[in-house]
Amino acid sequence: MKHLSKILFATSFISATANAGLMYDQNVTPDVIYGGGNANGAFTVDSRNGVELGLRAKLRFDETNQPASIYNSDGAGKYYFDNIAPPTGFGWDEGSSSSAIWNFDFSVNSNVDGSGSVLSDFTYLLEIDYDPGVTTQFLAFDLINQPDADHAIGSDGTGNLNPKDAEESYSFLINNNNVAQNSWNMEFFNNDEFTFTNTDDGLYDIRLSAFDNGDEIASTSIQVVSGDGAMEVPAPATALLMFAGGLMLLRRR
Repeated sequence: MKHLSKILFATSFISATANAGLMYDQNVTPDVIYGGGNANGAFTVDSRNGVELGLRAKLRFDETNQPASIYNSDGAGKYYFDNIAPPTGFGWDEGSSSSAIWNFDFSVNSNVDGSGSVLSDFTYLLEIDYDPGVTTQFLAFDLINQPDADHAIGSDGTGNLNPKDAEESYSFLINNNNVAQNSWNMEFFNNDEFTFTNTDDGLYDIRLSAFDNGDEIASTSIQVVSGDGAMEVPAPATALLMFAGGLMLLRRR
């Protein structure tokens, strides 16, 4: 993963998904364009003011070393996963205490209404909660307007597995396209201040907002429940993962 400039915020308050207008278990527009085998669907989406923002969580890889279209969504913005360390024997971050068995995916479309806006017309705040409790501690930064990033970039005509030419400069891509997507793990940003431990029971908030000259124009948020969650409320039986013997980890793009 290429370097991202980060603006750090440490906040502490009761976590909650805030946008009552969110749509759940949705497809994003035009499709999922990053990485082989990644299906559309299960996104928590806000589509307002010509901007579509989507977030979801998913199992990283299944026992056959393939991307797993397993989201464990409750249909209301929460995604449930086991709090286990990565299995050994698969070659992906073996023994790491900071590798989650789940990833979160984001999708940004700045031109979902055909208005012609490109990605760089707006600013975008991604907030990743590293506090497993009901309070939050956010790592926050603009995930689009960076010197460089490894997002899959496209337009409304871009299909699955067909992002724009990666040989173009990142600046050119965000100034000439309207779709950006990626799939990240908590360990990608793990450091002394923002730490993730994969065996914790936890509740993690992830939010993505778009701004036009400082005014919020769209915002989506999800919660990931790890193990029994921060409130010690068991996940529904249908949402639990049973792949502990054969999970693969997402390779960094």
